[in-house]
Amino acid sequence: MRLRNVSGSRDVIAQSPLVVHDPETLKNNWNKAFGNDHPIRIEVGMGKGKFIHELATQNPDINYVGIEKYSSVLIRALQKMEDAPLTNLLFIRMDAEDITKVFGSGEVDKIYLNFSDPWPKDRHAKRRLPSREFLRRYDCFLKKDGVLEFKTDNRDLFDFALEELSFAGWEALQVTYDLHHDEKMSAGNIMTEYEEKFSSKGNPIYKYIIRR
Repeated sequence: MRLRNVSGSRDVIAQSPLVVHDPETLKNNWNKAFGNDHPIRIEVGMGKGKFIHELATQNPDINYVGIEKYSSVLIRALQKMEDAPLTNLLFIRMDAEDITKVFGSGEVDKIYLNFSDPWPKDRHAKRRLPSREFLRRYDCFLKKDGVLEFKTDNRDLFDFALEELSFAGWEALQVTYDLHHDEKMSAGNIMTEYEEKFSSKGNPIYKYIIRR
């Protein structure tokens, strides 16, 4: 089925072999899903999938899992896979709050967060993907020497994310307040749809790379 102009995205996603429908059953055994023992990296809140699809294309010896909550957005990632199939990329439709049910200890070696929802109200701080609550979740399954990369155009969210590190026992390895003018950190940068949109308007892009 061609996915252009598909209605009923939930039904299409439910039938797609590219979407892992019972991800909890693969906890501690994700290599089985890919049929190899390559490293596993994930993007939490992948949006339409441009970033992770390009990343997987460039790195065929690494397995990627894209996590997205909204069916109306995930369907766009499936369209990209229809146009350019990959064997090292799978998707999960789920709320990121349940992520520790899906990945086991040391199973993931890198996490990507790109242009996450800022949840601007203070009472929603714990829902922000770079919050101390989520950092503790990531700690449950990220390899000991694993890293997390976070990009955003939202300065308030970025400042918040930096402040959260010490509370969760993480440290910053690299930080930039203007990614596209940072020669070192922009090397090999893959832009998301949002990044292309915001940077075209002259907005600076903030990024950090952190570890425990």
